[in-house]
Amino acid sequence: MKTSFLFAFFLSRPALLAAASLLTLAAGAAPVVPGASAGSSSGPAAVVQHEHSEFEATLLAPYAGDATSRAQPDARTFTLSFEYPGLAAPRVARWQLDLLAPSGRVVATWQGALTLTGQPLDVTVRWPGLVDGRPAAPGIYRVRMGASTGSGDAAEDVEQSWDIGVGAIPAPALPAFQPLPTGHTVQSPDAAPAPSALPYTVYYGNLHSQTGDSDGGAPLSECKGAQEPQSAPYGPAAAYPYARDRGLDFLMVSEHNHMYDGSDGTKSDADPAKAKRLYHAGLQTARDFSAANPGFLALYGLEWGVISKGGHLNIFNTDELLGWEQTAKGDLLADTATARGDYAALYTLMRQRGWVGQFNHPATGGQFVIDGKPLAYTADGDAAMALCEVMNSAAFSNRDDESETRRSNFEQACNKLLEAGYHVAFSSNQDNHCANWGASYSNRSAVLVPNGVPLTRASFLDALRARRVFATMDKHAQLVLTANGRLMGERFDNSGPLSLQVHYASDNGRRAASVALMQGVPGRNGTVTPFAKNPDTTFTPTPGPHFYYAKVTQDDGAILWSAPVWVDQHQP
Repeated sequence: MKTSFLFAFFLSRPALLAAASLLTLAAGAAPVVPGASAGSSSGPAAVVQHEHSEFEATLLAPYAGDATSRAQPDARTFTLSFEYPGLAAPRVARWQLDLLAPSGRVVATWQGALTLTGQPLDVTVRWPGLVDGRPAAPGIYRVRMGASTGSGDAAEDVEQSWDIGVGAIPAPALPAFQPLPTGHTVQSPDAAPAPSALPYTVYYGNLHSQTGDSDGGAPLSECKGAQEPQSAPYGPAAAYPYARDRGLDFLMVSEHNHMYDGSDGTKSDADPAKAKRLYHAGLQTARDFSAANPGFLALYGLEWGVISKGGHLNIFNTDELLGWEQTAKGDLLADTATARGDYAALYTLMRQRGWVGQFNHPATGGQFVIDGKPLAYTADGDAAMALCEVMNSAAFSNRDDESETRRSNFEQACNKLLEAGYHVAFSSNQDNHCANWGASYSNRSAVLVPNGVPLTRASFLDALRARRVFATMDKHAQLVLTANGRLMGERFDNSGPLSLQVHYASDNGRRAASVALMQGVPGRNGTVTPFAKNPDTTFTPTPGPHFYYAKVTQDDGAILWSAPVWVDQHQP
């Protein structure tokens, strides 16, 4: 994935290669499976670009220091995790880790290199809790990782960053907030939901997962990454009860749209009728399970696109299989033809059909390109795309106890989409490829449905269209932003002062450690910046359009993101 992060600070090539040789940890790269290239009907001698063959780098930065160390209570160990599934030959990856003080000044830097061979590799960096040889001053610091492999058009860059707490930090004074009822309190026969000033119920779920209908669904003991398409035993009929039994209120099974022929490429002799039957069977499974299990919503749809020179997005409510692949006879392996990589045309079709979408794990460069511009805005795209994944747990995690530590942050790319003019709320999902739907980590996407309205496909889509959504790394927490009493997700005109209130609640004893109110300008294509730490802030915006959202970090480091509000400020 490309970012705008600069890598000029990396080692010179001779020094880099020397460092790489010292850091080489394994050998024997996994081969790329031969076959036809994706999106073509070429013969079997062509080479498949595996859908998940890409550079992956994540950063684990513990929010709190080592409580066991009296001498250095703020010391901690950062873990950088690297992987390149399906790598055909060893590749050198370079990395740099920066520690930024609350002022934004870089106070510590580490860098190095390693050789990737297709197997996961970790690098640990120890910070003693010191700045300029003295204990670091209290505050919220930021740990930022830049990692890169390849060069030129083949370069793949990743930037990840997380906040950490240093020293004793006063807790923010949050406005009083009566927690909203949840799907579980609504369903419990002996627990009446608490009254609330906001007439909504919160439902938590996972909006990104795969099963054996594409490249997911493998048993945990055998799951090492993405599966060969349609090779794993567990399909949507297994995923929905699993997620329900793990406490989720909804699960989106989002199968790769180009794998319904059972391949990562194109099977020139595939049966179009079989591919379409599989997709429509998945839709029926979701409808049947939802009908038989009131209170749980089973969703089935598409993850459209490819990663290489593309970008993945989910379509939550298409009853049509979309595709671009054809058999050797020219028969379309889908219900409806959509050109590979043509995001402008797809957005137009989505708007015409009333389909609702989500940008999946977006990168800041090289994805969702229109007329040569990444993350490009169109009015049709703005109407159709409701969500942006701001944080995901590891797609190939085989953990089922919510203990996964590999997590990716996509806030920078989501902010670029907001600055481009998109009206998207944040979501947080798991992209499960193993049979652990919603169980690898505690993160969730949460939707607000009016009290008394059942959770159905229709009420869920209404919530998405209204952007009544927040993203959370903690399934026990809630975050709602209001602006002059209006709910997050709304767009309105304003004259005079604007009062933003951050409403946070936790039902497992956590507290908010910090609050950041973020601001930006839709259509400016600039930078989203923090502007206030007070969770109850009143000010008068400058004339013109603005958006604002809240970000709360808990005392355990888990983050919640509200949906934005969009305000067009007028002179009084």
